[in-house]
Amino acid sequence: MREFSLPALYEVPADGNLTDIVRRNAAQHPDVAVISRKAQGSWQDVTARDFLAEVRSAAKGLIASGVQPGDRVGLMSRTRYEWTLLDFAIWSAGAVTVPVYETSSPEQVQWILSDSGATACVVETAGHAAVVESVRETLPALKNVWQFDAGAVEELGRIGQDVTDGAVEERGSIAKADDPATIVYTSGTTGRPKGCVLTHRSFFAECGNVVERLRPLFRTGECSVLLFLPLAHVFGRLVQVAPMIAPIKLGCVPDIKNLTDELAAFRPTLILGVPRVFEKVYNSARAKAQADGKGKIFDKAADTAIAYSKALDTPSGPSVGLRIKHKVFDRLVYSKLRTVLGGRGEYAISGGAPLGERLGHFFRGIGFTVLEGYGLTESCAATAFNPWDRQKIGTVGQPLPGSVVRIADDGEVLLHGEHLFKEYWNNPGATAEALADGWFHTGDIGTLDEDGYLRITGRKKEIIVTAGGKNVAPAVIEDRIRAHALVAECMVVGDGRPFVGALVTLDEEFLGRWCADHGKPAGSTAAALRDDAELLAEIQSAIDDGNSAVSKAESVRKFRVLSAQFTEESGHLTPSLKLKRNVVAKDYAGEIEAIYAK
Repeated sequence: MREFSLPALYEVPADGNLTDIVRRNAAQHPDVAVISRKAQGSWQDVTARDFLAEVRSAAKGLIASGVQPGDRVGLMSRTRYEWTLLDFAIWSAGAVTVPVYETSSPEQVQWILSDSGATACVVETAGHAAVVESVRETLPALKNVWQFDAGAVEELGRIGQDVTDGAVEERGSIAKADDPATIVYTSGTTGRPKGCVLTHRSFFAECGNVVERLRPLFRTGECSVLLFLPLAHVFGRLVQVAPMIAPIKLGCVPDIKNLTDELAAFRPTLILGVPRVFEKVYNSARAKAQADGKGKIFDKAADTAIAYSKALDTPSGPSVGLRIKHKVFDRLVYSKLRTVLGGRGEYAISGGAPLGERLGHFFRGIGFTVLEGYGLTESCAATAFNPWDRQKIGTVGQPLPGSVVRIADDGEVLLHGEHLFKEYWNNPGATAEALADGWFHTGDIGTLDEDGYLRITGRKKEIIVTAGGKNVAPAVIEDRIRAHALVAECMVVGDGRPFVGALVTLDEEFLGRWCADHGKPAGSTAAALRDDAELLAEIQSAIDDGNSAVSKAESVRKFRVLSAQFTEESGHLTPSLKLKRNVVAKDYAGEIEAIYAK
């Protein structure tokens, strides 16, 4: 058993709650832009003073409509300014926010709103309103539903005209640090989602310590962050609350479809994203270079960036020759890539899944360091992350200051700290199991080095045991295979089988480019090409790269390219894009059998 901890850098207010942040910012930084909204195609800054006024106005409407202290209020929307506004307004009314993914099915919406006992719900679109309406007869506690696209914010302002500022101040001070701030329903790779109760203390301990440990990235009046992660996910909430604590300017966009344009317009100094975002940036840049006849130059530049980054970790550092090559490629390639990322930033934080060492070295080598972290809904997002000044690529960093990471005798990662969740809503059995002996049992397998840097090597429940008795952690090899531009998803199989196999889906965006480069008919689908010799050879190269990261007994011997995609809509991915392995295994049982057919 091994454990590591760091002293806390942020003192959690004894009796405060998250509404204190908005009032403090308005008092201490009234004219500082703390958030920016997109209106008519351009960004409009909102000062701390004006944001407080808008939060109060919406909170007055909630109070006037009958929302009581401790009531749960659903929030179903894409990431946008109004989401953040309503989150703080709900807290200011003394209530508890219950996020709902905007892609949720009627069954999921019904479960979350009924299990939480939500008395009100704010949705984004008419489609969302229709989903809630379709299950409303099963939600007796639900009294009010408002819609952003139908003027919910303005409507709440009108409803609450007779409520005084003093009434909002009184409501906003009711919740204490250990009271629930939100109930975040876990994605649920198996079974129904559990409602994870995160307190105001959880967010203070989490976000306050993240900001203080990464203080050079959170300089008030200088720094900014663009939020494009779903706010129904706890990582998105970290990206929302931490800038408010700093404070630095926060911008919100609904998705990553036009991310390059949004980055160019907003020009953030800090980006927080998931590995797929950084993979897309790399793959898109490489594909564009190839289309322009500069593929070889890009590949040499990438190799130089990786070598340069690795050399930074050696006592002697990069050689003179490597420094010269790096300087040349900085002018030709790296500076253009940094411009794609907004042009002002030097750092990003990545979480949600492993980034991969090659990609980590590539980005640091081009002058844009991606600090990898690790966390869960139950840990209020990051429970470990790489410090800005002492990064160890390939690890998820050191524990959140003020918390403890322990590795149990069986390799499971255990957590302790103020940032942890309080309980699973209405589920004491699951709570007792997860918080046994005062430690949160993550279900992840990992190791700690002598400096307290954590490596995650797999999931306890996802460990594959082959017929030969070899234990295989799928995450390591899957992440390497998925790094290939043509691969969308990869799932390793082989439990009780003679060897390890894999199911692979193709990235539809890059499939078209690959077809054009290899003389395949335009518009060719995965179904048409799944047995194509050239395509199989390309996927085999991705498999070979994955196999290089593991032992021979853990390596993929055979794979199958699938005709369809793993998506949230198909039921194979959670809203946070994690594989539902049991569902995939069931739906593609025939493909798995084909891997092992003699």
